Amino acid sequence: MNIYDVSEHAHVSIATVSRVINGNPNVSEKTRQRVLAVMEELGYTPNVFARSLGLNTMKTIGIMCSDSSDPWLAEAIYYLEKELRSNGYDSILCCSGYLPETKKKYLELLCSKRVDAIILTGSHYIEARPKDNAYLLETAKDIPLMLVNGSLEGEQIYSTVCDDHAAVCSAAASLIKSGRKSILYLYSGNSYSNLRKLSGYRKAVRDAGFTVKEELMVLCQKDLDAAMEQLKKLSSSGIHFDAVLAAEDILAVGAVKYADQAGIKIPEDLNIIGYNNSILSRCTTPEITSVDNKVEALCTTTVNTLMKVLNNGNVPAKTTITPELIKRGTTNF
Repeated sequence: MNIYDVSEHAHVSIATVSRVINGNPNVSEKTRQRVLAVMEELGYTPNVFARSLGLNTMKTIGIMCSDSSDPWLAEAIYYLEKELRSNGYDSILCCSGYLPETKKKYLELLCSKRVDAIILTGSHYIEARPKDNAYLLETAKDIPLMLVNGSLEGEQIYSTVCDDHAAVCSAAASLIKSGRKSILYLYSGNSYSNLRKLSGYRKAVRDAGFTVKEELMVLCQKDLDAAMEQLKKLSSSGIHFDAVLAAEDILAVGAVKYADQAGIKIPEDLNIIGYNNSILSRCTTPEITSVDNKVEALCTTTVNTLMKVLNNGNVPAKTTITPELIKRGTTNF
């Protein structure tokens, strides 16, 4: 049995049945009772699609992330789903990977589910070339897109970002002020967030009057063993560094492992700073100084903004969250 059967047996329109299901007051009591009696007689239980006819909403939000095994993204998904539930919304999660074609595929899939909005979690959804973001701009004409730590200007696109540029610039400046003269910067890709972090590193080095050296800005696979081996290779090739500033905590863990195996004292001989303030930053000895980019605040702000958007509220297109450096045992400033 479905809503069409109820409509036929009760001799009312589908819209009227939907209004009864959703408790709409614009139905006479006599009609309401007739529809309810038919529903009971037929054993009909309304589903989410039937309810959506009257409310013009599925009360469901699509969430996309590139990799749910990533500690930061996993934590972000937790906070997003928690906040959505507290606002009466369900969610559908898609892990898209990093390839452009799969990102587009899963975005289309979520749109086909008639979700009320889509949250893109992480900065990997924003590409450097404008033409590669065209599909997002086109999708946003029909449905709101919320970006968690990514930024794109367009109609019905709302961004909540951490000031990654300022965070890395401040962390690097702290290392320089404490006497570190050769800071190695490790990063794992060219996403919007990574590029902002890299520009922050460059600024801090230039502001200190140092030369920005390409050999001290190293692209590395996002893996702790890969980071460790990368540092071994750099050291053996004669590149000197007295600090490591990493764009991800997992790369900073690799730096700790490198120092341990090389017999380098932390923090006396080598300072290390990670990023994200994830659980990984507390899993080494010493524990890692890390930038807290406020994942909970990013996610709760995103959902709060979305609720206002869905209720036709006036909201800013972009909201910036201020990060915080959490000092632990891998630095001595």
